[in-house]
Amino acid sequence: MGEVKEATKDNFQELVSEGLVLVDVWGPECRPCLALMPHVESLADSRDDLDVVKVEAPKARRLCMQLRVMGLPSFLLFNEGEEIGRLSGQDITASSLDAWLAELLPADGLDSGGAGT
Repeated sequence: MGEVKEATKDNFQELVSEGLVLVDVWGPECRPCLALMPHVESLADSRDDLDVVKVEAPKARRLCMQLRVMGLPSFLLFNEGEEIGRLSGQDITASSLDAWLAELLPADGLDSGGAGT
Protein backbone atom coordinates (compact mmCIF):
# COMPACT_ATOMS: atom_id res chain seq x y z
CA MET A 1 0.00 0.00 0.00
CA GLY A 2 1.36 3.34 -0.97
CA GLU A 3 4.52 1.89 -2.43
CA VAL A 4 5.91 3.51 -5.56
CA LYS A 5 7.46 0.83 -7.76
CA GLU A 6 10.40 1.36 -10.11
CA ALA A 7 9.76 0.09 -13.63
CA THR A 8 12.31 -1.24 -16.10
CA LYS A 9 11.88 -2.65 -19.59
CA ASP A 10 11.89 -6.11 -17.98
CA ASN A 11 9.06 -5.58 -15.46
CA PHE A 12 6.99 -2.78 -17.03
CA GLN A 13 4.28 -4.96 -18.63
CA GLU A 14 3.82 -6.92 -15.42
CA LEU A 15 3.49 -3.72 -13.35
CA VAL A 16 0.80 -2.16 -15.57
CA SER A 17 -1.13 -5.35 -16.37
CA GLU A 18 -3.59 -5.27 -13.45
CA GLY A 19 -5.84 -2.50 -12.17
CA LEU A 20 -5.28 1.22 -12.52
CA VAL A 21 -1.65 2.25 -12.77
CA LEU A 22 -0.22 5.76 -12.97
CA VAL A 23 3.18 5.75 -14.68
CA ASP A 24 5.44 8.71 -13.87
CA VAL A 25 8.20 9.10 -16.48
CA TRP A 26 10.80 11.40 -14.98
CA GLY A 27 14.45 12.38 -15.10
CA PRO A 28 16.91 13.51 -12.43
CA GLU A 29 17.78 16.64 -14.45
CA CYS A 30 14.10 17.60 -14.92
CA ARG A 31 13.12 20.31 -12.41
CA PRO A 32 9.34 19.93 -12.94
CA CYS A 33 9.74 16.16 -12.43
CA LEU A 34 11.55 16.68 -9.15
CA ALA A 35 9.01 19.28 -8.02
CA LEU A 36 6.14 16.83 -8.67
CA MET A 37 7.83 13.86 -7.00
CA PRO A 38 6.45 14.46 -3.46
CA HIS A 39 2.93 14.85 -4.85
CA VAL A 40 3.21 11.65 -6.91
CA GLU A 41 4.40 9.80 -3.80
CA SER A 42 1.46 11.20 -1.82
CA LEU A 43 -0.91 9.92 -4.53
CA ALA A 44 0.50 6.44 -3.96
CA ASP A 45 -0.28 6.80 -0.25
CA SER A 46 -3.69 8.43 -0.52
CA ARG A 47 -5.31 6.55 -3.43
CA ASP A 48 -5.83 2.87 -2.85
CA ASP A 49 -7.55 2.58 -6.24
CA LEU A 50 -4.32 3.50 -8.03
CA ASP A 51 -0.86 1.92 -8.22
CA VAL A 52 2.04 4.25 -8.96
CA VAL A 53 5.03 3.24 -11.06
CA LYS A 54 8.07 5.38 -11.86
CA VAL A 55 10.25 5.16 -14.96
CA GLU A 56 13.58 6.97 -14.77
CA ALA A 57 13.92 8.02 -18.40
CA PRO A 58 17.73 8.11 -18.71
CA LYS A 59 17.94 4.55 -17.35
CA ALA A 60 15.09 3.28 -19.52
CA ARG A 61 15.59 4.91 -22.92
CA ARG A 62 14.35 1.89 -24.90
CA LEU A 63 11.21 1.64 -22.78
CA CYS A 64 10.56 5.37 -23.26
CA MET A 65 10.90 4.90 -27.01
CA GLN A 66 8.43 1.99 -26.93
CA LEU A 67 6.00 4.14 -24.92
CA ARG A 68 6.54 7.07 -27.32
CA VAL A 69 7.42 9.42 -24.50
CA MET A 70 8.70 12.61 -26.12
CA GLY A 71 9.20 14.90 -23.12
CA LEU A 72 9.42 15.09 -19.37
CA PRO A 73 7.56 14.94 -17.14
CA SER A 74 5.08 12.51 -18.66
CA PHE A 75 2.28 10.66 -16.92
CA LEU A 76 0.58 7.66 -18.47
CA LEU A 77 -2.51 6.05 -17.02
CA PHE A 78 -3.12 2.35 -17.61
CA ASN A 79 -6.21 0.27 -16.87
CA GLU A 80 -5.70 -3.49 -17.01
CA GLY A 81 -2.59 -3.08 -19.17
CA GLU A 82 -4.12 -0.65 -21.69
CA GLU A 83 -3.14 3.02 -21.83
CA ILE A 84 -6.22 5.19 -21.23
CA GLY A 85 -4.63 8.61 -20.86
CA ARG A 86 -1.46 10.66 -21.14
CA LEU A 87 -0.34 14.01 -19.72
CA SER A 88 2.97 15.58 -20.65
CA GLY A 89 4.71 18.92 -20.45
CA GLN A 90 6.94 21.22 -18.45
CA ASP A 91 3.93 23.15 -17.08
CA ILE A 92 2.30 20.25 -15.20
CA THR A 93 1.50 21.15 -11.60
CA ALA A 94 0.19 19.05 -8.74
CA SER A 95 -3.27 20.57 -9.23
CA SER A 96 -3.26 19.98 -13.01
CA LEU A 97 -2.22 16.36 -12.40
CA ASP A 98 -5.07 15.96 -9.88
CA ALA A 99 -7.55 17.53 -12.31
CA TRP A 100 -6.41 15.21 -15.11
CA LEU A 101 -6.81 12.17 -12.87
CA ALA A 102 -10.24 13.36 -11.69
CA GLU A 103 -11.33 13.75 -15.30
CA LEU A 104 -10.22 10.21 -16.20
CA LEU A 105 -11.18 8.57 -12.91
CA PRO A 106 -14.51 9.91 -11.65
CA ALA A 107 -14.89 9.44 -7.89
CA ASP A 108 -17.83 7.06 -8.38
CA GLY A 109 -16.28 4.94 -11.14
CA LEU A 110 -13.73 2.16 -11.63
CA ASP A 111 -13.81 0.66 -8.11
CA SER A 112 -12.82 3.90 -6.42
CA GLY A 113 -11.66 2.87 -2.96
CA GLY A 114 -12.10 6.14 -1.11
CA ALA A 115 -10.84 8.51 -3.76
CA GLY A 116 -12.46 11.81 -2.98
CA THR A 117 -12.61 15.27 -4.34
